[in-house]
Amino acid sequence: MRNAGRLKLGFYPLPQSEAQRLRAHLCFPAEQFAALDPCVGDGAAFHTILNQTSALRYGIELDAFRTDQARSLGIDVVHGNTLQVQCRVDGLAFVYLNPPYDFEVGKTDNQRMEVVFLRHTGRWVMPGGVLFLVIPQRQLAGCARTLAEHFENIRVYRLMAPESLKYNQIAVLAVRRSRQRRLRDEVLALHTSQLEQLSDQPDLPPLPDTAEIQYAIPPSQPAAFVYQGLPLDEIEDRLIESAAYRQVRRTLLRERGTVRGRPLTPLHGGHVGLLCTAGMLNGVFGEGESRHVANWQSRKYTRTWQEEDDGKNIHHTREYFTHECTLLWVNGTTQILTHEAPQEEGDDDPEASGPEFAQPRGDSAQAATVLRDSKVIVMPSRGATPERNNMPDRG
Repeated sequence: MRNAGRLKLGFYPLPQSEAQRLRAHLCFPAEQFAALDPCVGDGAAFHTILNQTSALRYGIELDAFRTDQARSLGIDVVHGNTLQVQCRVDGLAFVYLNPPYDFEVGKTDNQRMEVVFLRHTGRWVMPGGVLFLVIPQRQLAGCARTLAEHFENIRVYRLMAPESLKYNQIAVLAVRRSRQRRLRDEVLALHTSQLEQLSDQPDLPPLPDTAEIQYAIPPSQPAAFVYQGLPLDEIEDRLIESAAYRQVRRTLLRERGTVRGRPLTPLHGGHVGLLCTAGMLNGVFGEGESRHVANWQSRKYTRTWQEEDDGKNIHHTREYFTHECTLLWVNGTTQILTHEAPQEEGDDDPEASGPEFAQPRGDSAQAATVLRDSKVIVMPSRGATPERNNMPDRG
């Protein structure tokens, strides 16, 4: 997986249109049943599939922010790594699995995460229970053996939403086979081969709006999950209170300089710029949704342009320094503040357009802002929409 994908922990949510189509393929019992999404994310797709049913909805999510989002939808979420969670075998009536599309990282045998998650959570599905698996089509070959050995009534559909086509996603619908109905070796090899061939088949049927057959979810008892990993968020919160941290803090963290007193005369822009780039205005500001971290630094820019003089092209290069502030908001959004507006596309006049605008770095940047006349003006970055119109008062 690319670094951009790892930054969001492989979170590629199922489009709502496809979730509605998957729901049409399910037949829900009147009694309660236990349902799990081992990679629940924000819970939107799982909520759509099971909304207004008698489901006892469970989820597992590694990201703390998305865990809170899923819990707000009424899903009982375990905050942690799915591979460090244990559940009773044959304890779930329905599992919706959209695993990370990546390789595991270990000392040996780094398998695809689709295979690892299927083997880990597939045994939790009770005989007669339903599994909905969403994976890239070419990864079906790796999952073929596990699916053929433990599941039956397997159907494979191509997902047609734009985001699903981007990742070549398919939906695998299956029912858990009972232990008494084990396949003979030659039959198992045949079913595995058939599924492996589907991983390269270009004309898979799309997931229909109306189900050809509906998968009936059986009733089940409530499920119990045991997380055996470390509570990372709790450790992080209590770390600063420990005696060991207080002993090494001066070694790990530079003492922050402070400026006290009132200036004799009002500060002009140059004074403020020196304070910013010296780190005197760095820190955490705001409260609630407006809470953010600010970090100032100097940036060097180079502007080039050409002029024609007596039939000769003269190439000019100008270097200059400017101040730049990076903001990290409490919801994960990042912004970069610079002193110039972005250059309009198609404007070739360097004097009219001013210096080039510093675009946000990384896929997590959602907007860029510029400082002008002591006000913050939000300028949309390329391919992104700003989520804030004002910077909060940091006094």
